[in-house]
Amino acid sequence: MSRSWVSPGVAYLTRGLLSVIFPTAFSVIIIERLASLQGFRVSPWLFSVVVLGAVPLGFSAYILADEISQRRKAARLGARLIPRVQGKWPGNLDKMLNIILRSENEYLGRPMLDEIKELGPTVNFRFFWGDGILTTEPQHIKTILATDFHNYVKGANFREAADSVLGTGVFNSDGETWKLHRTMTRPFFTQDRISHFEIFDRHANRAIALAKERFRMDLTIDFQDLISRFTLDSASEFLFGHCIDSLSAELPFPYNALESTNTTQGDSAAAFADAFSQAQHAISRRVIIGSAWPMTEILADCTAQHMKVVNKFLDPILEAALGRHSTAAKLDTNETVGDQTLVDHLVKLTSDFKVIKDETLNILLAGRDTTASTLTSAIYLLAMHPEILTRLREEIISKVGLTRMPTYCDVKGIKYIQAVLNETMRLFPAVPFDVRETIHDTTWTSPEPGKKPLFVPGGVVVSYSVFLMHRRTDLWGPDALEFDPDRWLDERVQKYLLPNPFIFLPFNAGPRTCLGQQFAYNEMSFVLIRLLQNFSAITLSPEPGMHPPAWWAEKDGRQAIERFRPRNHLTLYAKASSPSQGGMWVKMEAVDDVEVIQ
Repeated sequence: MSRSWVSPGVAYLTRGLLSVIFPTAFSVIIIERLASLQGFRVSPWLFSVVVLGAVPLGFSAYILADEISQRRKAARLGARLIPRVQGKWPGNLDKMLNIILRSENEYLGRPMLDEIKELGPTVNFRFFWGDGILTTEPQHIKTILATDFHNYVKGANFREAADSVLGTGVFNSDGETWKLHRTMTRPFFTQDRISHFEIFDRHANRAIALAKERFRMDLTIDFQDLISRFTLDSASEFLFGHCIDSLSAELPFPYNALESTNTTQGDSAAAFADAFSQAQHAISRRVIIGSAWPMTEILADCTAQHMKVVNKFLDPILEAALGRHSTAAKLDTNETVGDQTLVDHLVKLTSDFKVIKDETLNILLAGRDTTASTLTSAIYLLAMHPEILTRLREEIISKVGLTRMPTYCDVKGIKYIQAVLNETMRLFPAVPFDVRETIHDTTWTSPEPGKKPLFVPGGVVVSYSVFLMHRRTDLWGPDALEFDPDRWLDERVQKYLLPNPFIFLPFNAGPRTCLGQQFAYNEMSFVLIRLLQNFSAITLSPEPGMHPPAWWAEKDGRQAIERFRPRNHLTLYAKASSPSQGGMWVKMEAVDDVEVIQ
C-alpha cells in the first residue's frame, strides 16, 4: 500500500506484530513437532507460556546479548563504552520524557547539558535500550564530518523521519543520491552569482519601509517575522525566478495593539511559511523520540496536512518554471548564465519533477530559515549591546555612507561586520543540533587524557551539537558565554580557534560543508548594512509572549540573562507563547533627515 493510505504508526505496528508473530509461531511449531516425535501431547498451558513468554524473554535475551556483544567488541578494539545516562525507569523512559517535557519551557539544550556536565562531553542516552549518542567534542565532530566521513551517513532513521518533508533532497540523502544533488547544485553557487545584490536590495528596501511605517505609528515589529519574509522572498526569486511576495501581506501587530491581526491569517505566503515551519517541528520531534516515533502517529502522518499547504503553494511555481523552460527549449532560446535560476539550472540536468522539487525545497530551507535565524539573533544581540551596535554602525557609515547600496567589496572590507556575524553564529548557530548514523563499529579518542578510547557501535544514531560546543569555556576561554565580536579580531583567534578550527562549525565541515556559505555571509552583511544605514538604535519590546519565564533568572550561564527563548526544529528560532505575539519584537530609531544630509 502507498504511504498516503498507511500512517507511519500503522506501518510500524505492522512490522512490530510480524516480528512478534513469526518468532512465536516458530516456537510453537518447534515444540509441537518435537512433542509429536516423542509421542506425547503438549499441554495448552505450555502453549500459553510459550506465547506469552516468547516476546519478553526474547527481548530480554536480545538486550543481554547486545550488551555482551558491545563489551566484547569494545575490548577487542582496546576501547570502553561511552558513558551512559542512568534513568530510574526501564529503557530510560523517565529521562526521555524529562527531555521532551522540559524542552517546552527550558533553555535550549539545557536537559542535555545537565547530563553532559555529569558524564562528560560525549554521552549515550540509551533510550529504550537503543544507543543514542550525543557529542560536543570537536575531535569527535571532526571525525564525523571529515576524517571518517564515509562511516557517518544521514541514515535510514533520519531519512524515514524527514522523508515526508524533505524527500530525497541534499539534506536527506546519502551515497550516490547525495552526490547527485550536490553535483547538480554546486555550480549554481559561484562567485558571479553570489555577488549580485540587486535582489537583496529590492526586498530589503521593502522590508525597511514596512518597519518604518509601524515605527511611525509608535508600534513595535516582530523582526523574526519580517526578516523571515525578506529571506523567503529573496530566496524564492533567487532560486525560482518567482518572488513569493510574502512582504505584501500586512505585518502582525503587537498583542496590545487595537488593530486586528486577522488580515494575515488567510495569506497564502504566510500559510506556506507556517506550514513549512510546523513540518520541521514534526521532524525534530521524530528525531528526538528515535526509531519508535511512528508510535506517536498511529492515526495519521502528522506532516501530511502541513505538506499539503506547502505543495499547493510550491508546485505551481515549479510547474510554471518547468513550462517556461520547455517553451524556451522548443523555441531554441538560450538563456545567459547570469539570468538562470536554480530551477532553470536543474531542469537542464534532469526532467524528474520530484528530484527538482526535493532539491529546491531543501535549498529553500537553507536559504530562508538559516539566514533568517542568524539575522534575528544578530538584531537581538545588538539590541542587548548598544555599544557594539554603535561601533558597527560607525564603521558602516565610514565605509559605505548612509544611502549608497553596499557592494561585494564593501561587504568584504568591513571586518567588524564579519566579526559580529561570526560571534552571533557562535552563540546562536542556525543549526544547533545535527544527526548522523554510523555504518561500522569504530572508536573515538577519549576526551579525558590517559583513558581508553570510546567505542561507537555500527548502526547507531549519533548526534552532535555545535550550539553546546560553541559555548564551552574550555574551548573558547572563560568569557565563552559573552557576546564579544572582538574575539574574532584579537589574540583569542590564535589562542583558541587556529589550533583547533573544528570548535567553530556554523556551516558544517568536510564534504557536506554548506554550499551557500558565502551567499549567506553576503546576504546577512548586506541586510545589516542596510538596516544600520536606516536605524541608529534598536531596543527590545516587553512583549509578554517573547520573554522567558522569571525562573530562568535563577539559573546559571546565559539562561539567567537571556531575554528571549531560543528554540529549534531543524533551525534555531525565537519561541513565542502564541503565534499572534511572535518571537522577536523590537523597536528601532529611524535616522533623521539631518543625519542623512550630513
